[in-house]
Amino acid sequence: METKLADFIKDTPAGKTAEAILRKCVHCGFCTATCPTYQLHGDELDGPRGRIYLIKQVLEGRQATVRTQTHLDRCLTCRSCETTCPSGVQYGHLVDIGRAVVEKQVGRTLAMKFKRAAVRRAVAAPRIFDPLLKLGQLAAPLLPQALRARIPQAQRQTSWAPINHARRMLVLDGCVQPSLAPNINAAASRVLDRVGISLVRVPDAQCCGAVDFHMNAQAAAKRRMQRLIDAWWPHVDAGAEAIVFSASGCGVMLRDYAHVLAGDAAYVEKAQRVVALAKDLGEVLYAERARLVALSRTPREPTLAAFHAPCTLQHGLGIHGIVQALLRDLGITLTHVPEAHMCCGSAGTYSIFQPRLASQLLARKLAALTSAQPREILTANIGCLVHLQSRSSIPVRHWIEAVDEGLTKLGTH
Repeated sequence: METKLADFIKDTPAGKTAEAILRKCVHCGFCTATCPTYQLHGDELDGPRGRIYLIKQVLEGRQATVRTQTHLDRCLTCRSCETTCPSGVQYGHLVDIGRAVVEKQVGRTLAMKFKRAAVRRAVAAPRIFDPLLKLGQLAAPLLPQALRARIPQAQRQTSWAPINHARRMLVLDGCVQPSLAPNINAAASRVLDRVGISLVRVPDAQCCGAVDFHMNAQAAAKRRMQRLIDAWWPHVDAGAEAIVFSASGCGVMLRDYAHVLAGDAAYVEKAQRVVALAKDLGEVLYAERARLVALSRTPREPTLAAFHAPCTLQHGLGIHGIVQALLRDLGITLTHVPEAHMCCGSAGTYSIFQPRLASQLLARKLAALTSAQPREILTANIGCLVHLQSRSSIPVRHWIEAVDEGLTKLGTH
């Protein structure tokens, strides 16, 4: 795609990145076939190719409008288009640049600015989010059903495995996961302990910056990234084997640290190191699958489950099939899920700001996940888990909890 960027962005780092991405696009339209919002609307401007044209026009000097912003806001940033694209167009990076420019040109209403700032600050700060969640759980019986369904029930914290192995990996606790589902990383620590790995929590290693970054508060996001790197760095220097994440949404942000902090001389090399160490929990355990399978050879009650592969896992991280293979190796029967590439509609804060589209995608996803009548739904991202759980008629949980439960029932150590 030929481009002629306007002077305001042409020679900037963002402009150079955008131009390189735009030049890769060959207008083929393969991306529209797998774009969730295009599938719902059938509108070219609600598909990746149309949004690329909108961004190109703005970067070439055409004034952005509220309509431009609306079409970009409707994008889930699921990156399904990147999986489909034969030319390797990095659409996710392009839409981040486009949204930031459009935000500056168009702005937001005062009410929307307040709402976005409130969500951003509450979600990314456990000291704010946790009390608000507890208050919501207490008030849940008094709330309307639609709102009550969106508030997960409180969970009792289970114990973490002790740190007693030479092999040690850091864990990203995240911002909302410890409050919404505190047993995910606890289960991960127990399963890793069984294969000789200690999972280490680091104080202050919380939000990865994804919420800020994708809501155009990119300066705030970079500060969170720097704080997270600083919290981890003594342990990285001491030889931590990996940085493990159990939420694939956080993982995509971690893997982008070197890209986002490329212009930060003080942090770019550290960011590259973090990217090299960052591993999805599925990747770590798949490498240890022989030991896990040996632990689970005792006959067990068959489990029938549907696996929801989050967009951040399959499209953002490019991890395909390894969690499913691991679950099958451990005796869990997985059902066939139609349209497995499609988004559930959670997409970080998307379900808050685009509730109608998110609801349509959720209904479509749950119909696909339950089509073969599984007993439960397993997934790999906290946002997807809570979103699916809000309307699912069967239990939804993280896949590591199912693995931990199975090994515990077998009495493995």
